[in-house]
Amino acid sequence: MQPILVLNGPNLNLLGTREPSIYGHETLADVEALCQATARGHGLAAECRQSNREYELIDWIQGARGTASAIVINPGAFTHTSVAILDALTAFEGPVIEVHISNIHKREPFRHHSYVSGRADAVIAGAGVQGYAFAIERAARLVKG
Repeated sequence: MQPILVLNGPNLNLLGTREPSIYGHETLADVEALCQATARGHGLAAECRQSNREYELIDWIQGARGTASAIVINPGAFTHTSVAILDALTAFEGPVIEVHISNIHKREPFRHHSYVSGRADAVIAGAGVQGYAFAIERAARLVKG
């Protein structure tokens, strides 16, 4: 079976040091290890990538067509701004799970709207990095039927 593609957007490379009161102390490497272990537990693989560049995330989403079974995405601030990421996700045939470490609905009003949610098959917010494990589990259930 094709891997689950796990995409992280801008500033998530700073996990563990950026606003730990909001995002916790786990690093991006910790998140990636959690995703890979969770996927392995379901007989799948997770391929993890992070970029601060919108175009790179779009290229990866487009490249996932036919090569990934599902996409788990934390678009970071692009959640609230990027119609282009939404359009790329809409062209992907498999399940899309949106994940946020913090509860975006308890934060600043501009963070309450997500373009990605319009395409996502599930949205997980406010569960800390454990939300990634939930997202992988949901994606595995959707791709395995």
